[in-house]
Amino acid sequence: MTGTPPDHGSPHRFALQRRERLMDELRRDGSVRVSRFAAELGVSEITVRRDVTALAEAGLVTRVHGGATLRSDLDLGRRGRTAQGQAGPETVRFTLGMVVPSLSFYWPQVVHGARAAAALGRDRVVVRGSSYSASADRTNIRRLLESQEVDGLLVAPQVDGEEGHDLLRWLDALQVPVVLVERQPPPDVHTQHLEHVRTDHAFGAGLAVRHLHAQGHRRVGVVTATSPHADLITDGWRRTCHELGMPCGDDLVGRADAPGDEARERALLEHLGRVRQTGTTALLVHSDPEAVALLQLCSDHGVRVPEDLAVVAYDDEVASMAEPALTAVRPPKSEVGRTAVELLTARLGDGQHRPRRSVSLDPWLVVRASSRSGCASPPPESP
Repeated sequence: MTGTPPDHGSPHRFALQRRERLMDELRRDGSVRVSRFAAELGVSEITVRRDVTALAEAGLVTRVHGGATLRSDLDLGRRGRTAQGQAGPETVRFTLGMVVPSLSFYWPQVVHGARAAAALGRDRVVVRGSSYSASADRTNIRRLLESQEVDGLLVAPQVDGEEGHDLLRWLDALQVPVVLVERQPPPDVHTQHLEHVRTDHAFGAGLAVRHLHAQGHRRVGVVTATSPHADLITDGWRRTCHELGMPCGDDLVGRADAPGDEARERALLEHLGRVRQTGTTALLVHSDPEAVALLQLCSDHGVRVPEDLAVVAYDDEVASMAEPALTAVRPPKSEVGRTAVELLTARLGDGQHRPRRSVSLDPWLVVRASSRSGCASPPPESP
């Protein structure tokens, strides 16, 4: 049997297959968005919401706004129960403070992964949203420490500039263990105690370039937004282009970091003009909002995707909802959160005699219509 069954009158076995797929996604990523999952399966969002409701009623998942997360002890409260069902003593092993720069893009999946791992170990994660500012990071970290409740810290601070360097040195000197999440100290900042876990974003950029090369493209550009990952993505793009014998000069590099939608559109339109001038046939665009905006500009100016220009997005937050659906590099966000908790709790359990560890996780490429050559009816996505 081929194709996705229609929503109406679907046999019971199709519902079971969808729910099994949904649980697989949750076990891998820690959370699922209804809109993305429905688009990937080719069913309505109402169908997916019904699946989520059925799994929630079975006690397997927790419904959240716009999606679902894995069920954990946090949903039942963190207190133990006596035989009479009364609240017993606290069962929390470690309380972990977590500071992330955003609670709306990229980071929710990292937080979900951290909480899923914490629940397995009877640990608790207290999250504070910060901003992309070293001073705001320091303030939020201090407030967690002043609560005298946290045993260790998971932080995604700004690490650039003198202010960022000072923040790293301060974190390294704290009395509680610290794990950096999607960050690492730059080479010129010496630390003795900080551990870190992050996505290999340079590798992810290389995945995109190699995919486009395999599709026949020999002139691939890159466009990045303001982000701690932008330089890593550009470096990975440049290195892979060089390895494949493709041009990698500055004329193929663009930035879409202008503030505001209108300014971003002007920056992207300028780069689209450069694409035409240089004969560029494919672009890696970081991140999803910039890639979606670029697709809209292509449509407005008669540039066909992927026939005239193939596009790969970086982050895979909303890439599947674009038209055409965007091929995207997907960082293992939930796994980053899980691994960070595992590093921190291992440090708390083993003490300072445990060797310092740094973990790098590879992203993967989700291939969709925006980069497939001559594929009018794309096959199912590949991770």
